[in-house]
Amino acid sequence: MATQRSVAFQTLGCKLNYSETSSIKRQFEDHGYLTVPYSQPADIYVLNTCSVTDFADRKCRKAVRSALKTNSDARVVVIGCYAQLKPKEISQIEGVDLVLGATEKFNILNYIDDLSATNDRGMIHAGDLQELKTFENAYSIGDRTRSFLKVQDGCDYKCSFCTIPQARGKSRSDSIDNIVRSANKIAAAGVKEIVLTGVNIGDFGLTYKDDKAIRSNGSFLDLIKELDKVDGISRFRISSIEPNLCHDEIIEFVATSKRFVPHFHMPLQSGSNKILKEMRRRYKRELYVDRVQKIKSLMPHSCIGVDVIVGFPGESEKDFLETYHFLNELDVSYLHVFTYSERNNTLAAAAANSVSMEERRRRNKMLSILSEKKKRNFYEQHLGTERVVLFEKSKKDGRMTGFTDNYVKIETKLKEELINFESLSTLEKISEDGLVHLR
Repeated sequence: MATQRSVAFQTLGCKLNYSETSSIKRQFEDHGYLTVPYSQPADIYVLNTCSVTDFADRKCRKAVRSALKTNSDARVVVIGCYAQLKPKEISQIEGVDLVLGATEKFNILNYIDDLSATNDRGMIHAGDLQELKTFENAYSIGDRTRSFLKVQDGCDYKCSFCTIPQARGKSRSDSIDNIVRSANKIAAAGVKEIVLTGVNIGDFGLTYKDDKAIRSNGSFLDLIKELDKVDGISRFRISSIEPNLCHDEIIEFVATSKRFVPHFHMPLQSGSNKILKEMRRRYKRELYVDRVQKIKSLMPHSCIGVDVIVGFPGESEKDFLETYHFLNELDVSYLHVFTYSERNNTLAAAAANSVSMEERRRRNKMLSILSEKKKRNFYEQHLGTERVVLFEKSKKDGRMTGFTDNYVKIETKLKEELINFESLSTLEKISEDGLVHLR
């Protein structure tokens, strides 16, 4: 009797990567593979990579070494954004057997079969993204509480710091009907919350016919209106949406929705109009203020998260302080702070007036401290109030965690009967580790 082959997965990067890893994992399981944790011996290790920063690249190398340390005879496959951008570089990492680009990763089993018939290492299959016009459906299943559902991929924006269009190709979307079908499957699996993911989900609606981009899939507003009707899902959360695409109609719909939660995450990147122009962003800071005010006017209790980059080329101390004070005065709830890193084949990488790494780290620390203050202030506003919490198990023994609809993180004593259930709870106090405890 043949021994069942095993496969292990590790995902680096964004929620979109997690949705795709989960779909690829189901392909393996449908073909008889046993899935094991990445820390355990496996016949095949699949590493789904990100390449937003140089740190992500180093994580990839570390994960390859970790796999081979666990099983030196294993086959190692690298997929994802880093694999598309630097396939030759990855193929030369000791122990890497197969590198698959954006167009090839969803056909991974065919390439695995080819790999099994040869002893070759470092095989590369990373095609031209200009040929990538199709959308591959993906969603995560495994966490009983939450699923990441991919609704859009690629990006047509040309931000001067970003390699994502090079890694994922042009903007394209699934159909609303297909997405609703996926949402119903997720609901049938007992999942209570769906997070909508993509590269630029506000640009939802583009598809390709006869090599031409057309808007045939409806708008993002059309999509969320249909998803709001899906039974069995308690919460839909929008992962991230560009401020110039977060239109009044979207905000107004979320404010009255049955299932979409009052939580928005909008990339800002800089509070300086000068730097925003250099970044080739499609808005000015004044529009961002307008979006925040619109959200808060309709949903005063809503959570708003912000992406911001520090140390962009040419960002003076004055520019940085402009960003700092802008965010300090803005009614937002937390920040995701990124230290700028040079990426090959981007306009920003060739720009003059580079900011020293020491200065980049200092600015990152300042904004990270501001983020903690913002989050604590947001949490404090809700102490003594009742909010609905969706509970999940904690890594701590005897504890469980959860999020309110507006993204306040809760920790409390474990009650097994409440796992994956919503419970109306009174928020009492903030613990030393920054989480909210219940009465």
